[in-house]
Amino acid sequence: MRELLREMHRWMDGYMKSFHTDDAEVMEGIRIKEEHTGRVTAICVQLAKHLGLSAHDCALAEILGLFHDVGRFRQYSIYRTFHDAASEDHAKLGLSVLAELPFWGRLEKEDADLVRFAIARHNKKEIGAAPSARALAFAKLLRDADKLDIYRVLAPFLTPAGESKAPKFIQATASQRISPHFIEIFRAGGQADYRELKTYGDRKLVRLLWVYDIYFSWTLREIVKRGYVDRIVRYLPEQEGVEEGIARLKSYIEKKCAEEDKWDA
Repeated sequence: MRELLREMHRWMDGYMKSFHTDDAEVMEGIRIKEEHTGRVTAICVQLAKHLGLSAHDCALAEILGLFHDVGRFRQYSIYRTFHDAASEDHAKLGLSVLAELPFWGRLEKEDADLVRFAIARHNKKEIGAAPSARALAFAKLLRDADKLDIYRVLAPFLTPAGESKAPKFIQATASQRISPHFIEIFRAGGQADYRELKTYGDRKLVRLLWVYDIYFSWTLREIVKRGYVDRIVRYLPEQEGVEEGIARLKSYIEKKCAEEDKWDA
């Protein structure tokens, strides 16, 4: 497994570099995803070790991080956007890239199926039905690692000075107001569909609501420790329902962060 993993890293490094170009706009997006890939891979391993996974399962976690966004590079080179609704579902596109790899068949079928499932569901609003408890657990691990780093990626673009500079993410109108249906979701402590965001205020709130979709307390503690929650809350507009939503969120965070993580697989 370790030799196969090294081969996968070499391939992925070369694949990402194959999209390098003299086009500064394209390179901005490619560099963002190159760094994101490296960081999510490292977080997956860190979380796997925190959960006490075996060496084999830590390697699977590493593979998930390495390939989870492989579809982004082809997506951006073709469409020049990271907006799936305006191009293609990047997880589905990624699976088509992985299917082309000559060494993919060297993974055990159970492991390959698990990797495909976790990658297919990593960008969806919900994981949905899983083929096994093991596949579900790895999907949760990947989604947590991905979100933790996306908070870092988006942090500069969720402030007043950076709102208009987000590189080819979902577009939003220059309004700090939060759409009424997002306010109601915030009050209820639910999840919002990022594809429905319309304003800068919506963009902030959708990312804040990700807190309710974090599975492991370790991940949430990292999100809080790195200041991502406080930074977003600081820039939310003064609007009816916002304070109620913040109070609910903080209460949830306090309880969730005190939980002990378990690997249910």
